[in-house]
Amino acid sequence: MTPNRENIKARSARRYAVTGGIGSGKSTFCACLKELGFPVFSCDDISRALWREADYRAGLAKLFPAYSVGKEPQRQRLSEAVFRDQRLLDKLNAYAHPRIMERLLRETEGVPVCFAEVPLLFEGKYEDLFDGVIVVVRERSARIESVYKRDGGHTDVLARMARQVDYDKLDLSNFRVVSNNGTPEELFASARELVMELGI
Repeated sequence: MTPNRENIKARSARRYAVTGGIGSGKSTFCACLKELGFPVFSCDDISRALWREADYRAGLAKLFPAYSVGKEPQRQRLSEAVFRDQRLLDKLNAYAHPRIMERLLRETEGVPVCFAEVPLLFEGKYEDLFDGVIVVVRERSARIESVYKRDGGHTDVLARMARQVDYDKLDLSNFRVVSNNGTPEELFASARELVMELGI
């Protein structure tokens, strides 16, 4: 399943992606945009909604029978497996990402101006679906500390970082970069400044 990029984008108004590595503060930045009055959509929310749908789960169970019981994939077991095995992760992403993006594009269609939190934007090469890309960056040590604090130390953050694009090496010159190395107030000010620069 591949989103019909040209047709959907042509009908859309202005859609901006917000991305960044794990622990960078994407969700916090999106909360700032929401506080400023803009509609914000989330790929993570869409993924959770899809997991509640029987057809979606049945498709996963068919792809990953070793991590399923009947037509029910065992989410925790599957999650642990894919982050140990790149081939399994690629297989999961090939199934999940197009479905998530297809729904995101449908939900944002016709919204005059909106933002979407897209964690794996560059991994899926979805940049061209958006009118602009905002990359939230943060020092590595702060990212690790943030994730450990958020998840109570249960997430193998280094393993997850290794599976993502290395934002320290990525050429970000064509995108809008927001630094999240300061205070929450400074991040909110950055969101407000960004909105003014975009003229929205």
